[in-house]
Amino acid sequence: MDLGLAGMKALVTDGTKGIGRSVAEHFAAEGADVAICARDAAGVAEAVTALASKGVRATGRALDVADGPALTAWVTDAANELGGLDIVVSNVSALAIGQDEASWQAEFSTDMMGTVRAVDAAMPVIAQVAINADGVTAYGATPEDIVRALDSAGADIIGLNCSVGPQTILEAIEKMAPLTARKLSAQPNAGMPRDVGGRTMYMASPEYMSTYARHLVVAGAKLIGGCCGTTPAHIREIAEGVRPLAPRSGRTSRATVAHVPSENKATGVAPVPFGDRSRWAKKIAAGEFVTSVELVPPRGVDASKLLRDAASLRDAGVDAINVPDGPRAQSRMGAVLTSLLIEQNAHIETVTHYCCRDRNLLGMLSDLLGASAVGLRNVLLITGDPPKMGPYPSATAVFDIDSIGLTNLVSSLNRGLDPGGNAIGEPTRFVVGVGVNPAALDVANERRRFEWKVEAGAEYAITQPVFDAGQLETFLRSIELLHIPVVAGIWPLVSVRNAEFLANEVPGVTVPDEIIARMRRANALSKEHAIQEGITIAREMLERVQPMVAGVQVSAPFGKAELALEVFADEEATANA
Repeated sequence: MDLGLAGMKALVTDGTKGIGRSVAEHFAAEGADVAICARDAAGVAEAVTALASKGVRATGRALDVADGPALTAWVTDAANELGGLDIVVSNVSALAIGQDEASWQAEFSTDMMGTVRAVDAAMPVIAQVAINADGVTAYGATPEDIVRALDSAGADIIGLNCSVGPQTILEAIEKMAPLTARKLSAQPNAGMPRDVGGRTMYMASPEYMSTYARHLVVAGAKLIGGCCGTTPAHIREIAEGVRPLAPRSGRTSRATVAHVPSENKATGVAPVPFGDRSRWAKKIAAGEFVTSVELVPPRGVDASKLLRDAASLRDAGVDAINVPDGPRAQSRMGAVLTSLLIEQNAHIETVTHYCCRDRNLLGMLSDLLGASAVGLRNVLLITGDPPKMGPYPSATAVFDIDSIGLTNLVSSLNRGLDPGGNAIGEPTRFVVGVGVNPAALDVANERRRFEWKVEAGAEYAITQPVFDAGQLETFLRSIELLHIPVVAGIWPLVSVRNAEFLANEVPGVTVPDEIIARMRRANALSKEHAIQEGITIAREMLERVQPMVAGVQVSAPFGKAELALEVFADEEATANA
C-alpha cells in the first residue's frame, strides 16, 4: 500500500511494539523520517536502529506520555531534529481496564490528554489579523504593530487574511517581512465583493490571484492561500503560479505524479496582428474614427426588421453593428447567432457582446470556437446583468468566470490554446474588447478592474453611455498609460422617463441631473421636442468626446435605428466621423 509518504516527517507515540511499531515501520518503508517514544529505553534504542536501517532518519526518547511537560518537550525536539512534522500518530493506552473512578482517570490522563498534548505541541500556532483597505486594523494597528505583537507572543506563523484583496495584503507583508524571522502567511480575499443579482460575487480572477501570489512569495510570505471568494480554480492557479518559486524536495505525491509537466504543455503561437483580424480592428489600428450602432436582438425568431435596420446603417456608412447579449436579463435571440445573421445577410461587421452569466466555462468555450469558425471576429466581453433584473425571477446565473477571466480565455484562444493550456490548432482571430464605466460610483475600483482586463488581454474598450464628457475625460487621463483604444457609448434619450429609467434602473449608467432637467423641460413641450432634445444632447456628447476617443457606439433606443442615424446626421459630426 503506497500512501505517498516519501519525504514526510512522522511522529508515533509508543512506537516500539505492536500497532505503534507496525505503523512506524510502514512509514519508514515508504521513505518517511520517524520519531518514536516509549517507556522502555532499551526498546526505544532497538526500534530506532531498526527504522534507521531502512535509509531514513529515525530518532526516539524514553518517556511516559502521561508526563505532560516531558511529552511536550520531546515533540518539540523531534520536530526540530526532523525539520518539521507532517504526521502525528497517538498510539498510547494506560491499559486501565478497571471500572473504578481511578481507572477512568488514568485512562483519560494517558489516552486523551496524551493525544491532546502531542497534537498541541506538534501543531504550529498561526496567528492572522484582518486589515482594512487603508492598511490598518479596525483598531488602528499597523502591519508593523501586528508583526511585533504576534512575534513577541510566540506565534509560529504570523499573517494577514480576509477583509481586502491581494494588493493591500501585499503592501502590508512588505512592511512586516523585515521585522521578524518567523514565517509569514497571506490569505487575501478574491478581491472586493460585488452584489450581482442578490449574490455576493468576488471579482478577482484566478489569474490575478496567481500573479499576486508570486509577488507575496517574493515579498517574504511562506504560506499562501485565499479567504472569502476563493474557489478551487483560484487555488489551482495560485499553486501553479508559485510552483517555480517553491524549494525542491524529495517528496513525491500522487498529485505530483499525475500533474502534466509544464514543459510538455503547448506554448501557443503569436496572435494574428491586431489590424489584420477585421475591418473594425484595421480602422482602430490605423487611428481612424470608428462608428457603430447598437441593435438589440429580436424577442422572437423574426429578425427581418433587424436586418433591414442593419442594412440601412451599412448604407449610411456605419462601420459595425453592436449586438448585446441578453441585456437586462431579457429573453432575446442569442447574440452569436444574431451577429451571424447580420453579417451573412446585411453584410456589415458586428461587435458581438458575450457575457459570463448564462453559460459555464465549457459552454463558453464551445460558443467561442463556433463563433470563430463561422467568421465572427469582434467581441465585447462582459460579466452580464443579473437574472433578477429580468422577468424570470427563477432563472439562475452561472458566473464560472467573470469578464476578466473571460478576457484571459479569449486571449489564450487567440494564441491557439484552450483554458488548460492545450493546443487547439489554428488560433482564433478575435478582436478582444471589454466594457468600462467612467461614471462608476467607485472609480478607483473600476480603474483597477480595467487594468486587470488589459493585463488579461483586452485590446479595446467600449464605455457605458456617456452623459458627462468631463467625467469621461478625467477617466481617460487616469488610464492613458494603458494605451488602449476606447470607444464611447452614446445614447439618444427619447423622453424624461427614458432618462430617469437609465439613471435609476440600468446598472452602470449615470445621467446627470442637468440632463434630466433638460429632458423634463423638452418633454413638457411635446413628445417630439423631447426626442429632438435627446438627439441634440447625443450630438453634443459626440462632438465633445470625439477628440478623446477611438470611436463611438450609438444606441438605437427602443430599436429605432433612425434615431441613431440622426446623431450622425449633424453635418460637422458626419464630416468628422
